Amino acid sequence: MTESGLSPEFLDAAQREAFAYFLHEANPENGLIADKTAPGSPASIAAVGFALTAYPVGAERGLLSRTDAIARVRATLRFFDASVQSAEADATGYKGFYYHFLDMKSGRRAWDCELSTIDSAILLAGMLAAAAYFSGDSDEEREIRELADRLYRRADWNWARNGGATVTHGWKPKRGFLGYRWEGYCEALILYLLGLGSPTHPLPAESYARWTDTYAWRNLYGHEFVYAGPLFIHQFSHIWVDFRGIRDAYMREKQSDYFENSRRATLAQRQYAIANPSHFAGYGPNGWGISASDGPGPASFTTKGVKRRFFGYLARGAPDGPDDGCLAPWAVAASLPFAPEIVGPALRHFAELKLRENNPYGFDTTFNATIAERTKPAQVWISPFHFGINQGPVVLMVENHRTGLVWEMMKRCPYLVDGLRRAGFSGGWMRDASDLTTQVPSEN
Repeated sequence: MTESGLSPEFLDAAQREAFAYFLHEANPENGLIADKTAPGSPASIAAVGFALTAYPVGAERGLLSRTDAIARVRATLRFFDASVQSAEADATGYKGFYYHFLDMKSGRRAWDCELSTIDSAILLAGMLAAAAYFSGDSDEEREIRELADRLYRRADWNWARNGGATVTHGWKPKRGFLGYRWEGYCEALILYLLGLGSPTHPLPAESYARWTDTYAWRNLYGHEFVYAGPLFIHQFSHIWVDFRGIRDAYMREKQSDYFENSRRATLAQRQYAIANPSHFAGYGPNGWGISASDGPGPASFTTKGVKRRFFGYLARGAPDGPDDGCLAPWAVAASLPFAPEIVGPALRHFAELKLRENNPYGFDTTFNATIAERTKPAQVWISPFHFGINQGPVVLMVENHRTGLVWEMMKRCPYLVDGLRRAGFSGGWMRDASDLTTQVPSEN
């Protein structure tokens, strides 16, 4: 047993079931991964980034052969390398970035979605992770490294700033840049690090400083940390970066680091569920985990004399909300490296609630016990879908907890190390990483 109290068999099953999503919800010809299990779902480029990072884990765990992993990665990278990059509305991407959703077959833009900077960053992180793992001398593995390098280098991070210091959320054909920027502590930490590390179009150091200036430091339930409400914000960037013991200027001032910050945020989430100020059913010491997730809405119902509003897919957060009683077991599992002593009991509790029963991809993505109060007999609402961006963090953060595999892979990525250094990170494992750095063009 580990500190979490979870057996190796339990962790094996959790990873195997979550990883199966990337085996079966994929187009093997182009490597695209469906956003969710709903019929006709387009691909999510973030899900592809998680898949590219997960294939090495699968190969190490015997969930697929190394040969199959190489084939899947090559197909994916070859598709993006050959994909249409233009300002046309039906392209796959533009300026080295990609549309949030792509048609599973053609690989072109789906719906009216935006060219997404954060989802592109997650995709690029996955490419670099695959390149770091497949370091062999075969033609296939050399091709993986060459393609990943070329795709990362063509992302024009300065274009994505649209003249400002911080990076915009994205861009649309004919309409131009979206009005929002990546400001306030959020999942964009990996975006800024990759942008700073670019050898071709690097962000100026000012971008990172301006971003950290927008942080909010709070004390919640006795835990002081950089605030963000949804759990995924405290997890996504940590999939690729081992933040233990390394600090930027902001964290040096706070005498903390981003890993400890995520630990405190996780503990505060549990305390919020124990306090349960809105009196949701199912909340408690082992009933917690609020993040971006599916939901039973949009709808409004009165339960036990209280009118409540329920949402569909939404980034839920604690304690400021929105919160409608939805809990996400996947988000708890992805917190395993930070607080195993509270994650383990919660996952066992979810298993006792039979939230893994008859599910090919593991735990149900979201459930809501409060809405059950309006049905007779009472029936807990469970999301009918699994999502690629939920499955990936389970596979990867459980692995980081067990072996640190993804963290160790990315410590060999010179672009990420450069990005960390340009963001002002030092200490810890970075003391031994100086020989990895590459030359970043000077700022003009």
